[in-house]
Amino acid sequence: MITECQILVGVFDGFSWIRTEGKGSFMNSPSVKAFGEERIAAGERILVVDLEICGSMDSTFMGTLAGLATRLSACSDGGMQIVSASSRNHSSLQDLGLDFLMEIDPPEALWRGDVDRIRRELSPREIAKPAHIERASHVLEAHQILAETNGENAKKFSSVVQMLEDDLAAKQKIAEERKSS
Repeated sequence: MITECQILVGVFDGFSWIRTEGKGSFMNSPSVKAFGEERIAAGERILVVDLEICGSMDSTFMGTLAGLATRLSACSDGGMQIVSASSRNHSSLQDLGLDFLMEIDPPEALWRGDVDRIRRELSPREIAKPAHIERASHVLEAHQILAETNGENAKKFSSVVQMLEDDLAAKQKIAEERKSS
């Protein structure tokens, strides 16, 4: 069992690949987001997220995926594809209604039949270590995205979003006080 999470990435003809080895969490989702945003800015239309050995995903990680999927779906022919999700991870995505934002194991995907080669060609992505305020902002944004996904999530995450907003405001206030002293 993998305890440390590693993010592996690759750029291929027609898609970019993100593989999460270990738990997908608030700790490594900033790296996933950064790579996804870089690829979208470069014109990528398809992001493939490989969850073969991702033991579980927290809500911040799933909110990060939802944010990238939403950006991709705004592009013509854009989208996020999930490959090799365990039944637990598949259920987690379904429970939050995220299966409507992304294709899970699409049968006609460009990468079908080539997964083993793709996985061999991936490179490790450095896990970003954002400062406290940046991490709090990232976690808040991910939960806001989840809350905006559908009405059920809005109810589920409203108190979490409020708590995270308060936490971020407190951290920002402390940082401002430190600057002025």
